[in-house]
Amino acid sequence: MAQKGNEVVERPSPGQPADEETPGELEALEENDQLGALRPRLAPIPSDSPGAAMSPFNKYRGSIAWTEGFEQNLHILAKDQYPERAMGVFTSGGDAQGMNPAVRAIVRMGIYLGCKVYFIHEGYQGLVDGGNSIRQATWASVSGILDDGGTIIGSARCKEFRERPGRLRAAKNLIDHGINNIVCIGGDGSLTGANLFRKEWDSLLKELVETKEITQENADKYKNLNIVGLVGSIDNDFCGTDMTIGADSALHRVMEAIDCITTTASSHQRCFVMEVMGRHCGYLALVAALGSDADWVFLPESPPGPGWEEQLCAKLKSTREMGQRLNIIVLAEGAIDSEGKPITSEAVRELITNRLKFDTRVTILGHVQRGGCPSAFDRVLGTRMGTEAVLALMEATPTSQPVVIALSGNQTVRVPLMLCVEKTLAVAQAMKEKRFKEAQELRGRSFKGNLETYIRLSKLRPKLFSNKQQSFNLAVVNVGAPACGVNAAVRSIIRYGLCEGHNMFAIFDGFEGLVNNQVKSLNWMSVNGWSSVGGSLLGCQKAGASKTGLAKVAAKIREHNFHALLIIGGYEAYTSVLQMYEARNKHPEFQIPLICIPATISNNVPGTEFSIGADTALNEIVKICDKIKQSAQGSKRRVFVIETMGGYCGYLATLAALASGADQAYIYEEPFTIKDLIDDVDHLRKKMEGHLKRGLLLRNEMANEHYTTDFITKLLQEEGKGVFSARSNVLGHMQQGGLPTPFDRAFATKLGCKAVTYAVSLIEKVATNDGNVVCNTPESAVVLGLLKRQSEFTPVESLKAKTDLEHRMPLEQWWLKLRPLLRILAKHESVYIGDFIESGVDEVDE
Repeated sequence: MAQKGNEVVERPSPGQPADEETPGELEALEENDQLGALRPRLAPIPSDSPGAAMSPFNKYRGSIAWTEGFEQNLHILAKDQYPERAMGVFTSGGDAQGMNPAVRAIVRMGIYLGCKVYFIHEGYQGLVDGGNSIRQATWASVSGILDDGGTIIGSARCKEFRERPGRLRAAKNLIDHGINNIVCIGGDGSLTGANLFRKEWDSLLKELVETKEITQENADKYKNLNIVGLVGSIDNDFCGTDMTIGADSALHRVMEAIDCITTTASSHQRCFVMEVMGRHCGYLALVAALGSDADWVFLPESPPGPGWEEQLCAKLKSTREMGQRLNIIVLAEGAIDSEGKPITSEAVRELITNRLKFDTRVTILGHVQRGGCPSAFDRVLGTRMGTEAVLALMEATPTSQPVVIALSGNQTVRVPLMLCVEKTLAVAQAMKEKRFKEAQELRGRSFKGNLETYIRLSKLRPKLFSNKQQSFNLAVVNVGAPACGVNAAVRSIIRYGLCEGHNMFAIFDGFEGLVNNQVKSLNWMSVNGWSSVGGSLLGCQKAGASKTGLAKVAAKIREHNFHALLIIGGYEAYTSVLQMYEARNKHPEFQIPLICIPATISNNVPGTEFSIGADTALNEIVKICDKIKQSAQGSKRRVFVIETMGGYCGYLATLAALASGADQAYIYEEPFTIKDLIDDVDHLRKKMEGHLKRGLLLRNEMANEHYTTDFITKLLQEEGKGVFSARSNVLGHMQQGGLPTPFDRAFATKLGCKAVTYAVSLIEKVATNDGNVVCNTPESAVVLGLLKRQSEFTPVESLKAKTDLEHRMPLEQWWLKLRPLLRILAKHESVYIGDFIESGVDEVDE
């Protein structure tokens, strides 16, 4: 059984654990809940807290009911399964990176299922205007838009739609095109408008029949309007989903700017005030501050109390006295003080300049945060959500309630649209009434956990948060290959442990460094600024515990009197924990908490769906693929074969293919034959007859012993003579480089804090007065990972049976369910139908 630790954080990305559930029921909207029992996850306000009895927000202090999406069953979908149906898609409100991948998925999945799909240009304005604003989309309409920011179908505000006459015109335009299924991509305002439109649909059709603008036959044919929403917003301010489309990309823009600013700030010993967007939501500011080691952050949900000016100046002054050459302050555009008065970036600059005489500058990022290419995460998220939106529309019934496609942990789910909107509005109301603690809780445990973690880790020196009488020795080591985000994990482990009053040690150069006594006690400032650094500042070696020598490792653990060992790394870290666990009887020194924190670009560690470093590597691959596609497009009729790393695990190849719009991804987990390769050649031949004359194939480095990257390239070159040429590119170790992405920084920080909490909880249960620690249970040798909606500590003893030891990866991998989607969106009909028949769908259809 996997054991769950105390909830510390929640992931802001593909693989983000949702809030843990607590007993109880929501009072509101139960009669409208079509998706199952509503399951709250936030505790009610303590009865003795001020204003508890009169709080109007208790009914929103819970999780949103959700139904799991159809994603894991994509393999049973049939081509043209829903013929003679029509749907429209529009984007509304502020644009967000990732909208285009969502539009692409909606169009292509809809066409694949036999539907007519229409673009509704310029949001609600196009719905009201009709005519040329509503145009049928084709497969080629959405070619080459995955890496485009913004929205190709436009977005605009529309005053007419707010009035009934405007909605009446919109209804007529939809009926004229035979559309009664709509996907709305936007924020809470856009989704509220869509819900109102649906509620009025029946009366709108009756009025149109009475005025003879539509026939009764058409009114009867399209009597039901089905609405599905996708939340596109860089603010990540919508309740009901862990991440909104565009938020991760906006974080990339923010973090890139801060990383650039730090170099010039350090050169001139300057202080920078960075103002980020987010309206009344501090998500972007908080996660950016957490991932950049910012000295201070101003949030709308957590306003500073009286005297904050003195506290800020005192802290900045102390940092300079300790030798720090720069200061970074992150300010959300909606920042206020405890009295509700706005705090502006210019006011903060004047405060620091006047009181401290620091050279202080302001950088307002503005709409830069909305621009640029979507991140790999937003491309995959938009694709998954767009696909699920189409399936939700196809499965809708006359009694179905409007739903929003959301991300819960690493699952696409369907949640009631209006309950999400009402809870989102409740946050704004709580802040308006200065109920800031409630606003933080309504944002979710992820937000609150991020805030608590930032407060602990951003201080100048450790502030003890516990009254523990005993201090223990905790050690951290990095084993395996480099992965971006490792340094952020080390920083959080060291600082969180110091906050708990323990002695923190770092082991340099892996287990070999331990044997060679490369052990150092780290203090608070030893890890200052580590979060934004790539690679491994501790140094890492691939030699695991067994290869180094279990007896030698045990002797050093005894010599240094370590009470817990936190091992950051990939498959070698996992096997090292397993080896030490199995050797506990022979070497009692291993009877301490042994925790593996997965960190590898291969994402092949059992017991977790995501590993630190995989997101950074995926983004590096996708960026390179974008550039290669440009080269192929310029050359005309050229196919590139890209080889990725990952060992036998095809995670990087598959997700990069999905995020870059590749035609195929060859991986070890899905065997392929020469016939499959020939089928792909035929597919590329047909593709070259269209307007997009380029091809992209990805291959995992260990996909097949004989069908190598060179072999596939030569096969394409030969079979494509006269039609296309072929080139190959082996990406190599550039996939391990770069600066960690916002996801990897935040993910690593949170896992580090959670690991320390868990290790200390185990130690305290068994520690004697003289400091001896003996942990000999399966729960004391674990992998800390993300599994579906939760962060879990899974004993390596149980994981061994779920591991392909020969090929160094888990026997079951969540991302394999996305493989059919990759083939569908690349128009690989022959390959997909083959899998469809092989999986026994004929019997299902009967």
